[in-house]
Amino acid sequence: MHTEIYYFSGTGNSLFIAKELQKRFPDSSLIPIVSLLNEKVVQTKGKAVGFIFPVHALTIPIAVKNFIKKANLASSEYLFAIATREGTIFRGFHKIDQLLRNKNKQLDAHFIINMYGNDSRHKGFKAPSEADILSLEQAAIEKIEFIQNIVKNQMTCREKDSSDAIGFSRHPIVNYLLEKMVLSGMTVSEYIGGVNYFYADLNCSGCGVCEKVCLSKKIKMNDTKPLWQKKVFCYMCFACLNFCPKQSVQIKDIPGVKSYTKVNGRYPHPYASLKDNLEQKGF
Repeated sequence: MHTEIYYFSGTGNSLFIAKELQKRFPDSSLIPIVSLLNEKVVQTKGKAVGFIFPVHALTIPIAVKNFIKKANLASSEYLFAIATREGTIFRGFHKIDQLLRNKNKQLDAHFIINMYGNDSRHKGFKAPSEADILSLEQAAIEKIEFIQNIVKNQMTCREKDSSDAIGFSRHPIVNYLLEKMVLSGMTVSEYIGGVNYFYADLNCSGCGVCEKVCLSKKIKMNDTKPLWQKKVFCYMCFACLNFCPKQSVQIKDIPGVKSYTKVNGRYPHPYASLKDNLEQKGF
């Protein structure tokens, strides 16, 4: 059974999962979603088709949403999805099923794998140690072995999220309202063309790494300084923030959310590289 694994990954978590899963399916293809977003229609060829991506604001990334809309999944006999996340609740599999319903399809299986987050704007964010990464990696590999068996045998497994709240408050009503606010914020962001809250501070060396890793091509070097083009959509992958060798890329404060990127560390997955993001863009 030929398997196609479509992935979206800003700083490497989802790419790591996609590569590990591909190793377990000799007759499989690993395909970057970003490289297909300019196509009018994406024609799949696999009998089994999977989507692997990080959680963005409790739901699926906008790039993944746009990809699924374009995908002609007539070849598929089995559909699965894997979401990587730091730990907050995830509401995206229902959204994927809504998109697939227009194609007379639905997910046969979906899974969540916990990884370290790459959003360093939050107070108290700490880059994981090598021991922390190895611990999560071991748990992720065990989960991948479980997923391999499910997909190989084309079993139904619509895994429920073990988290029961957004986790910002102990009060369920507050969590509910915060969750709705986050999801609404994602909708607004998509409507207005993405976020425009990144900038480079005085530590910027003009190396151009941020431009190279930017999956949406929003960043353009201008006189050795990065410019986040307002008319280009941001995929909110946070690659520019986490791959910057000088940690000079910062996030501005926005209403209701103070940014701590100036004092916090960064987290690109240790196995991820600049080359990986260039390949996602088709370079």
